[in-house]
Formats: sequence, C-alpha cells, structure tokens
Amino acid sequence: MIGFIRKLLKDRRGNALAIACAAMPMIIGCAGLATDTIEWTLWKRQLQRAADSAALAGVYDRAAATNGATTNTPTAVCNDLAINLQTWMNLVGTAPCAGGRGSYSDIQYPAADAFVGNKVQVTLRVQQALPFSSLFMSTAPVIEARATAGAVSYGGTPCMLALNTTGTAINNSGNTTVSAPTCIFYSDSAASNSAAAGGSSAITAKAVAGVGGIQSSNNWNVQSYLPYSPSLPDPLAPPSSTAITPDPGDMKCAGHWTTSNNGNGQGQGNASVWVNDALTDGMDITTMRDASGNQANCFTSISVGSNRSLTIPANWNGPLYVNGGNVDLQGAFTCASCSIVLTNTSTAANATIGTFSSNAQATNNITAPTSGTYKGIAVYQDRRASGNIDKINGGTNNVVNGVVYFPNDTLWLNGTGNSVSLCAMYVAKNLVFNGNSTIAISSANDAACFGVGLPNTQSVTIVRLIA
Repeated sequence: MIGFIRKLLKDRRGNALAIACAAMPMIIGCAGLATDTIEWTLWKRQLQRAADSAALAGVYDRAAATNGATTNTPTAVCNDLAINLQTWMNLVGTAPCAGGRGSYSDIQYPAADAFVGNKVQVTLRVQQALPFSSLFMSTAPVIEARATAGAVSYGGTPCMLALNTTGTAINNSGNTTVSAPTCIFYSDSAASNSAAAGGSSAITAKAVAGVGGIQSSNNWNVQSYLPYSPSLPDPLAPPSSTAITPDPGDMKCAGHWTTSNNGNGQGQGNASVWVNDALTDGMDITTMRDASGNQANCFTSISVGSNRSLTIPANWNGPLYVNGGNVDLQGAFTCASCSIVLTNTSTAANATIGTFSSNAQATNNITAPTSGTYKGIAVYQDRRASGNIDKINGGTNNVVNGVVYFPNDTLWLNGTGNSVSLCAMYVAKNLVFNGNSTIAISSANDAACFGVGLPNTQSVTIVRLIA
C-alpha cells in the first residue's frame, strides 16, 4: 500500500484536472461578482436617470411658482418618478410617494448662488439583494443616486458680446488688462475655444460664457466659466424690442460747409467735413447749423487731426450720422450726449458703410444720449457693414459711456493708455483685446449704470443638471 501511494504521488497524469477543481470556487466567485457588478451598475444607472429626471421636474415646478416656492415641488418630483422610474424596484424612504415611488425626505432645496437659482436635489435609494453576494451577506446593500438641478440664467446685459458663431470670437492677448468684475464676457461661437485669454493678458470679469467650449486659463480671473450656454441674440437687431435701424429721413446732410486747413476749398451738399480745428468754416459749431441756418447732423466723414480737438455742444442730444464715410480720430473728441452712427442714406443692401478708427494718441470722451432713438448708444455701425476691422486704440483717459456696436465687423480694443468705460456694452462680430491697454468697464448690472439706457439681451434661463 505504501508503495502504491508513493507511485501515485510521482504520477503527473491528471494534474490539470486537480488544479481546475481546486480553482473552481475562485472561478465561480469571480463570475458571481462580475454578475453582481453588472447588475449593480444597471440598477445604479436606472436610478441615476430617474433622479436626474425628477430633479429637473422639481426645478421646472419651482421656476413656474411665485418666488420659487416649493409647495408643489414634492408632488412634481413624485409624478415624474411614477413615469420615469422604469424599474421593478421600489424606493426606500420614510414617506413614500403614492405607489411606493419616491420619498419626501429625499428632496432638498440647496441655496441659490450668483448663477443658479431654484435648485432641487433629489436622492433616491433602493435596497435589493444581489444574486451572488446575497449568499454571503445578511443584509442587502443600499444603492443610492443623487441629482441636483437648477435654473441657470444667461445673458441679461453682458458687457462683451461677440456675435460670430464660429472660431474664437473673443480673443485677449498681449498685455491687455481688463477690469470688469460685474460683467459677463459672452461669445455666441460654437467653437471648442469660443473665448480665449492668452499672452500676458489679465481679464477680471464676473464670468466668461460661450455657446461652445472655453479653455480655462490663469489669464481669466472669473467667478465662473459657463461653456455650452445658449446663444444670445443681437440686442439691437430685429426682432429685439430694442432693435434700431437708421432712418435716412432723419439724416440732415444738406448744407454748405467748407473744410478747414486742408486746402480743398468749399464743398456742397454732402461734402466731407474734415475737422482739424475746433471749428469748421461756414458752420456754427455751437448750434450745429450751417451758414444758412440748416440743422446739421450728417457728415460724409469725420476726422479729428493729431493735436486738434472737436467738442460737440453740451446741449446736443442725438445722432451724428456719417454717410458712407469713415471716422478717424487722432486728436481729442468730446461729445457729452451723442451717438456716432456709421450708416448710409442709400437703402441698398450693398451700400457702403464706413469704419471707425481711434489711434493711440486720441483722447475720446463719448457719452451716449439718455433719450431718443439712440438712447444708450455711443457708437453704432449699420448692419450692412462688410466685415472690416474697427479700432479703438485710444490714449490715456479715454471714456466711453454707452453701447459700442459693430455687428458685422471685428472690433480691436488696444493701445498704450488707461481707458475707462463708465457704463458700457461692446457688441461686435469679433472682439479682440491686445496691446498694452488697461480698460475698466462697468456694466448695466451696476447700480450706477441704471437709467443709462443700455439694452438688455433678452435674458435666457435654462434648466440643467449641475451635480
């Protein structure tokens, strides 16, 4: 017998079968755990989807209620669970909804913040035995899913709005410093990087938002990034209630002025008026009337030469039309209550629309009127413009108070000085900040800017999951 046993121990035949038998419990255990994991993951996904839907339903209920009341929110949540909790499992809780769906104790209302209001948090739990693990567990595990949704507000009155739907519509570079702590930088571009801050730029704002993605950067000093936001409409284009289209009938271009210091002699009708001195010959600058007493509010082009100045009368409260020509500011331009309107008396779709240029030596002080058609608008460019580049370079102590509007052009804001936009809103197809300029901007959200007349961009509120 001893010999047989020794012989058997030396025999290697059947080792694979012995090893397989020894490993069988491990194989069965792994298969069982894999099955449990898949089952648990499926239940978790079903539960999370139901929690997401219930939280959204709760926010919609709060958003429809007066002052965000929560009186009916539990009912809305329970109704949604009855429809969308498509599992055979009942929830566990202290106060189930009708039919065993949901629990009032699982609904919370987190406090609102600067961007998200009417928050609803829904937590769902189920306790269900797993097929394999239940052989070794005395109590079934609890599976939990939590979702938080809220009403996210976009728009209102951003101080920077780029209307281009493609590419990087807002671009900060160079050494530009922008201080706009109450403003939102908003890009309608759906690009992966719809608003960028590069170089040595330093941009302080309440938020940067875009229809597309926004790459985070140390150059942005913002309270919040808001990528994948809804598109904001052009606030001055139809069908907006604040839409403006220049009326050729309001353009008083007839008159008789002479140009000054450029040797061109006299001009008739819509002659270019190049303002190189404080006054233009043949025109009473204090009343904005020509030598014949005709009211003058329309020029073919306006230029303030270097080391020259032009001050529009303080009692002027309306538009200064530029009929097909350009505005070129190199000296000092002051207008306490006016709108520079780049347009054309022609109604043709391809009519020439001029551009705006203010160089680094210019000192501009433009404040929009507080009444009339162009209330709140400092610089307006006709929407028929053909995609040029407009520049506000400006020197030290530039002041712009009102909307600066170039819907089909790219607006460059740069220079070497300190510019102040008291209460401003810049709207352009593309917005580019570069150079070494320092710009301070206050938005319509500031109490000091109430009554200035800045248009509102039809605030958009969407309900979305936030956690």
